[in-house]
Amino acid sequence: MAATDRHTEIDESVAYRHTAPSFTEEKFHDEKHPAADSVISEVQYDNMPTEEEKNTLRRIPDTIPIAAWLIVFVEFAERFSWYGTTGPMTNYVQQPLPPGSVAGNVLSGHTGVAGALGQGQRTSTALANFRQFFTYCTPILGAILADTKWGRFKAICIFYVVCLVGHIILVFTSIPSSLKHAQGALAGFVISVVIMGLGTGGIKSNISPLVAEQAPSRMRKETLKTGETVVVDPTLTTQRIFLYFYMMINAGSLASLSTTFAEKHVGFWLAYALPTILYLFIPPILWYGNKIYVKTPPRGSIILESWRVFVMAARGKWSFNPITLVRNFKRDDFWDTAKPSYYAGAEHGPLPKNITWDDEFVDEVFRALKACKVFAFYPLYWISYDQMTANLTSQAATMELHGVPNEIVNNLNPLSLVIMIPIMERVIYPGLRKMKINFTPIKRITMGFMFGALAMVYTTVLQHYIYKKGPCGKFPSTCVQENGDPWAAPFNVWLQSPAYVLTGISEIFASITGLEYAYTKAPERMRSVVMSIFLFQSALASALEFTLVTVSVDPYLDWMYAGVGITSFVSGIIFYFTFRKLDREEDTLNAIGKVGEREGFVETTPQKS
Repeated sequence: MAATDRHTEIDESVAYRHTAPSFTEEKFHDEKHPAADSVISEVQYDNMPTEEEKNTLRRIPDTIPIAAWLIVFVEFAERFSWYGTTGPMTNYVQQPLPPGSVAGNVLSGHTGVAGALGQGQRTSTALANFRQFFTYCTPILGAILADTKWGRFKAICIFYVVCLVGHIILVFTSIPSSLKHAQGALAGFVISVVIMGLGTGGIKSNISPLVAEQAPSRMRKETLKTGETVVVDPTLTTQRIFLYFYMMINAGSLASLSTTFAEKHVGFWLAYALPTILYLFIPPILWYGNKIYVKTPPRGSIILESWRVFVMAARGKWSFNPITLVRNFKRDDFWDTAKPSYYAGAEHGPLPKNITWDDEFVDEVFRALKACKVFAFYPLYWISYDQMTANLTSQAATMELHGVPNEIVNNLNPLSLVIMIPIMERVIYPGLRKMKINFTPIKRITMGFMFGALAMVYTTVLQHYIYKKGPCGKFPSTCVQENGDPWAAPFNVWLQSPAYVLTGISEIFASITGLEYAYTKAPERMRSVVMSIFLFQSALASALEFTLVTVSVDPYLDWMYAGVGITSFVSGIIFYFTFRKLDREEDTLNAIGKVGEREGFVETTPQKS
């Protein structure tokens, strides 16, 4: 066997990293983490379950450490600011100032909805889609800066300041004196949307990985007080964290209910000031938790090294024949040439100098690419979800409101999630595990598509009857009475409720599982990047929705909703049959990179204080 000094050094390093010690390691996750021993104070690597025990013992999640709860509250405040500004947006852009109003509120003695700029439903829908698109493009920038330069915590702090600037601009452009100049207020609104989109996107790609990495990450056996031996599964811990993380997202959305009443009864300046005020509570929480958060240090070359892994793996496998190319790229040994161990034998030559990683990092990149393939279907799901943010709010404005804001029913979506998530986490999922039913990620995501389709089917039927029974036929959104108040179809606005609840159920299965999948399948130092790729699917959905703008108006809305529902259903079926094999590989994929104390690289970037 021929080996250079460099080759020997790397082989020994890799061998060391892949060794699973049998000694006891105190502070098993992070010695700086005061809550790392939340279930037990020390963990023995020889307590790792055997393959038989993995298949036979009941699995349970670990407890959630206090550091994770602090980050969850940060997300609550951040999501309040997001949804608190999203709720009034449709009325702010679409509807004109109500009769006699200067702040956008509805004066006593009048019916109808709040409004300010009077740009119509098409402009309102287009701006909502742009906001969604831009906000979910920027996570890629935030992720790259976090994984290669700043680290996740520092990135969150910096992008928080950016977002705060956007909030302040939005408040000042919505005061009564600004609303006198509709075009100027519209320009200020667009500027604030861009700035807040940059800040929000930078936060979103980093806060999800940061909250999940606060928990211990190794699978182990534990004996409960009842005497039962169970497997403490880090995948279930991640699932639990993201369930409560998502619950607090929706609690923040629910708290933003105050902004819809503020716009209707006081004005848009207060509706946008309330989220800004709560947003100011984030810095003290970040400062308090700074010393206890588990932080993965950035590695400046991580993205370049991931690309080099692919280039090394693809070497010698390219072909101008597309059939041969696909066959080569699907070979079981495709990634072998990128692994240091491949060059252990003399027949493959010396280890290339640009290989600075271990074998398992190659497997992690392979796993991340599999996850990204799963994400490719998500834009078709998000299209059905996004109908809540604009079109369903506009639909509500054509129904009988009985004195409540037309955005009020929208809050049933986060309310249903706040109620159902603990039920799923405490009752449904444990019950399925006790019955040995493995409700794996691909199955859960498929169910999300199905419930999204059901929500659109219900919305289609409701829109059909609004057209059929309303006094304005197929043009209810532009039909007004002599006093300027809109005519309403003879249906109570609360008939929209099932659409929001069904969408909430779909989020539990599709959205939360997507967050979990993005985290568990990403290399440790690329979690922000992989998370940003998952979030980017929402941006792609918004781009696709631009093609629906021309039919997001009367009299085409019923057909538009039907098309979205059919798309969600069909894509869900295709998704399941495309990726169902991944469920059988779930444990194997999640185990990659979890053996021993490995860095993944020959040289690592030390964490900066």
